[in-house]
Amino acid sequence: MTQQAVHLAQHYGINIVPGSEDDGWVSPPPVTLADGTRLKVFKDGEALHAAYSAIERAKERVLLEVYIFADDATGRAFCDLLCAKAREGVRVYVMYDSFGSLNTDRDLFTQMRRSGVRIQEFHPIRPWECHFSWRPFNRDHRKLLIVDYDIAWLGGLNIGAEYAGSWVLRADNIHEFWRDNAIGLLGPSARYFTRSFARTWNYVQSGGRIIRAEYAHGVESHRRWGVLNKGEDPRAPLSAPSDLGILASVPTMDSPLRPMLKKLFGEAKESIQLTMAYFAPDDELVSSLCAAAMRGVKVELMLPAKTDARLLLIAARAFYETLMGAGVQIYERQRVVLHAKTMVIDSCVSLFGSSNLDYRSIEYNCEISAIIRNATFGKHMNALFANDVTYARKICLHEWRRRPWADRFVQWAVFNARQLL
Repeated sequence: MTQQAVHLAQHYGINIVPGSEDDGWVSPPPVTLADGTRLKVFKDGEALHAAYSAIERAKERVLLEVYIFADDATGRAFCDLLCAKAREGVRVYVMYDSFGSLNTDRDLFTQMRRSGVRIQEFHPIRPWECHFSWRPFNRDHRKLLIVDYDIAWLGGLNIGAEYAGSWVLRADNIHEFWRDNAIGLLGPSARYFTRSFARTWNYVQSGGRIIRAEYAHGVESHRRWGVLNKGEDPRAPLSAPSDLGILASVPTMDSPLRPMLKKLFGEAKESIQLTMAYFAPDDELVSSLCAAAMRGVKVELMLPAKTDARLLLIAARAFYETLMGAGVQIYERQRVVLHAKTMVIDSCVSLFGSSNLDYRSIEYNCEISAIIRNATFGKHMNALFANDVTYARKICLHEWRRRPWADRFVQWAVFNARQLL
């Protein structure tokens, strides 16, 4: 990495090179959960490097589920590594989304198959390639890696150069910077992520209802979110939640994702910190955030100033006046494409994964989120949010109200069509 590239990384606040000289972020030590699992948060290129290193150390199996598997230099490096592990006798399973990887050279997947990698394409976008029904609008947006039996990794990063920086391959000529997060786990809790992967793999392999790809562990009863399971006794006592929950959600009418978010916002007592790449929620969730701010909760949103989905950026800005009028503080992350999806409630409950706060994540996509109930980890996430604040611009309500009428009209139009985005 040249001095010019390091200077650029310092300017953008992206972890491009190992260490903290580029963005001021020092990766915190792991936290230990009740079952002995060690949990660690990673930022930007370090996150994808952690995934790559875990695959390098694999002895028995690798399970990879990803939305985009690019065929750039970083994608090819992962491809070569997966092929090498398969030739060593490691059982390698790769599941990619057909639409997300539509621009990927299919020879990359052919190369992996020939090396012994087992490949599944989620919901082929080309109807003639479907083994079951054609479902072009339901996508697998999850990013999940399991190595052997005790390592798991998940977050918002796809396999591609814009996420990796120079952590996987030397890349002096980086044209666009992406800001993202992931977590790594080492310990017995990794088995729950294996079960999630297995359910989705079996669904893609044999078809059927998409509910077969749903998996939940430690997120408490649906009843806690206001939804009764069939045959469930509403008078039965609720069990205490574990310190790690997993929700691998699917697009169904009774998905617990929306009511879970609403309840978390409603129960917040001190603070809500939300970092979100795509923010276009329904009115009910916006009202929950506003209600939290009006009852004295410090609500802070970190949203993008730059994005790969311009219409979603416009949709997010359509909420600004309502949110700030209720006391919500809004920051826009500058100079980079913000792609992270994290949430911290009262510095003790954190949500981490692939889910955005928009209609597509809740009603159309398969997503995966980890719910971490650990105060030390929550403080790590607070520190990460504070690091982003130093590279962000705070939106002021009185200035926002003076924006041009043309901007207001475009925001209004996109706001009313946000269910389609």
